[in-house]
Amino acid sequence: MLQLLFTVIFAEMAVIIVLCFKTPLRKLVLMVLDRAKRGRGPVIVKTVGGTVSVVMLSYIFSMMMLKKRWIVDGNASLTDEILMAKNLLETTLMGGLLFLSLIIDKLHHYIKELRIRRKTMETAKKQGQGFEDAGGSDKVTALEEEIATLRARIKQLESD
Repeated sequence: MLQLLFTVIFAEMAVIIVLCFKTPLRKLVLMVLDRAKRGRGPVIVKTVGGTVSVVMLSYIFSMMMLKKRWIVDGNASLTDEILMAKNLLETTLMGGLLFLSLIIDKLHHYIKELRIRRKTMETAKKQGQGFEDAGGSDKVTALEEEIATLRARIKQLESD
């Protein structure tokens, strides 16, 4: 179980690093994540996440029972300490796995949102260039004149 958890955590860390830097692998990872979020993908991810959460809660419960036994008996046996350490390690790894999967999901969402916003900004700039050629400079000069009159008005009000 520990080897599987470590493998999955390192794979998730590699995906996060790939998503953080703009490389050719980033497009591939984004495409894989896009396809994974279609169809049955979200149901499968939620099922796996729920199962990991339930197993993690089971380990937490068993750690609480071990701790309760230590309180009642007054001392802990070597077997109990080993079980506690193993349960604590697996619980920590499962929590880290769930956290990293959440980070991957949010990074994917933000990258997609950023891509959409950049496309809309580019189209807005293209449309803005057309307006600038057809009288946009008149608007700019009119706004500059309005700014100058408002600054004069502010100075007058300050002096009053």
